Amino acid sequence: MNQHYRHELKHEIDVFDRIEIIRRLSLALEHDPFADESGSYIVHSLYFDTPDDTALQEKLDGVTPRTKFRLRYYNDNTDFIRLEKKCKSSDLSYKESAPITFEQCRKILNGKWDWLKTTDHPLMRELYAHIATNILRPKSVVIYRREAFAHPAGNIRITVDSDIKRGILIRQFLEPYAPTVHIDGRAVLEIKYDAFLPQFICDITRLRHRHRTSFSKYAASRILNWE
Repeated sequence: MNQHYRHELKHEIDVFDRIEIIRRLSLALEHDPFADESGSYIVHSLYFDTPDDTALQEKLDGVTPRTKFRLRYYNDNTDFIRLEKKCKSSDLSYKESAPITFEQCRKILNGKWDWLKTTDHPLMRELYAHIATNILRPKSVVIYRREAFAHPAGNIRITVDSDIKRGILIRQFLEPYAPTVHIDGRAVLEIKYDAFLPQFICDITRLRHRHRTSFSKYAASRILNWE
């Protein structure tokens, strides 16, 4: 597959900065089409890891490049689920994805993997290879609210993630209202772009108290209850 790397900058912000940055972005940019009337939507992610927590440890140690697999759907719509592989190298990242059905996802949750190796999509076969050789398994469910904005210049996408929670049971990943626990009160501002970032984007996202961060929602969900 072609690897199209994008710049990805993360900033940890507090609740007051979140309110201010959302106000600015709403005046200058268009909301993501997935957003509801409030301008946001809920992201449900299921992350995979090995028995010795390779993905978690690489994140904590700052290893680069590194790769993680996840399943994802938005709001309550389990008709649109995707398998994703995200690769990160310093401030650059790229993502590959493949559509996956509700029944296929449920098979994975129930520990049935063999069908993956016979699919037409190379990403699904790659996931199977990691399951078979590295004992990759579903490890943590993460749910959060996302407010997203876009601009065509530089293919810019700006997101603000907040209300970050962990699902209690992995097998309930496909149940939108399954029990959760809050794992962090912070918000995360992410700015993604291709070749360049226009000055006006730098200006409207500038905040006095923001700082660059390597905050990981997956890592936060695991550290809360790391066995």
